[in-house]
Amino acid sequence: MLEKLAGIEARYEELNTLMSDPAVTGDYNRLRQVGQERSELEPIVEAFRHFKVVQQELEGARGLAETSDDAEMAAMAREEVTQLEQQSHEIEAQLTRLLLPHDPADDKNVIVEIRAGTGGEEAALFAAELYRMYTRYAETRGWTTEMLSANDTGIGGFKEVIFLVKGKGAYSRLKFESGVHRVQRVPVTESSGRIHTSTATVVVLPEVEDVEVHIPEKDIEIEVYRSAGAGGQNVQKNSTAVRIRHLPTGIVVQCQDERSQLQNRLRAMSILRARLYDLERAQQNQEITDARHSQVGSAERSEKIRTYNFPQARITDHRIDKSVFGPRMTSMLDGDLDEIIDELATRDQAERLQAAGLDG
Repeated sequence: MLEKLAGIEARYEELNTLMSDPAVTGDYNRLRQVGQERSELEPIVEAFRHFKVVQQELEGARGLAETSDDAEMAAMAREEVTQLEQQSHEIEAQLTRLLLPHDPADDKNVIVEIRAGTGGEEAALFAAELYRMYTRYAETRGWTTEMLSANDTGIGGFKEVIFLVKGKGAYSRLKFESGVHRVQRVPVTESSGRIHTSTATVVVLPEVEDVEVHIPEKDIEIEVYRSAGAGGQNVQKNSTAVRIRHLPTGIVVQCQDERSQLQNRLRAMSILRARLYDLERAQQNQEITDARHSQVGSAERSEKIRTYNFPQARITDHRIDKSVFGPRMTSMLDGDLDEIIDELATRDQAERLQAAGLDG
């Protein structure tokens, strides 16, 4: 590991030199790439340099503990050795985590798609509650949200809602929310008091730029139509809604919430790029997802990941077998998701350490 870290430090210094090279500073794209790589290596280099300082101090303290003729000085040196060894182990563990392959999508904004599943109107109301939960969570993280597309039921529910979350690290946190969410409760429309089970699916996609996913014009078919409100009535005289079909994959995206056809087209293309990027990532990661449970690929979206049981005032995340009750359920639905997401991130990190052979 030390040899690998030394190589990373050398590359970091090389990047520092490149940052002041006129050939690089005069090329915006090249400068951005160099700056991004340098930024990614910086925490590793800082931790490695700290580790080397601690090792030097540790070597000196050990020498003093073994050679000092002053009993009090030797005792102090031994105490310092104990402290420095603990510090060294902690930095080593930090370096091990930092050496894990970085998911380039982790720092991206995300496009979140929530769709009502089984359960009719109750599923649509649950989809709306999930939308509220994620937008509140985004607020607590200092992120912003932007509605991209919505198909509402007219009484507070969503058959489908797609929205953008903008903020550093949004994908690294929200990617664990992809999957089937199940709710168990008595619907407001149920007169007999029977508990119903409904579902909603959540898909979290990293937002990608046009340069990352190029879509040739020949691969898409664009249709414009009049946007419709709840119940299907036409709400605009002009055809501003846009439906885009990606011919090679059959993926269909439509947007109608903006007033202009151009805005709806731009938003639909953004969603399409995200879906194609996610599809490509899932295909590339297939071997990895076969070897370990992955939160990124599309395979786990068909699995139930969390149950919201209102009669028992309980939320259970089935991937980590963790439940919260009572007031914690209320706070989670109000956007306090960090406790669950932290544990999911820790589990994912442990699995990646094991897969990389770095968990010993």
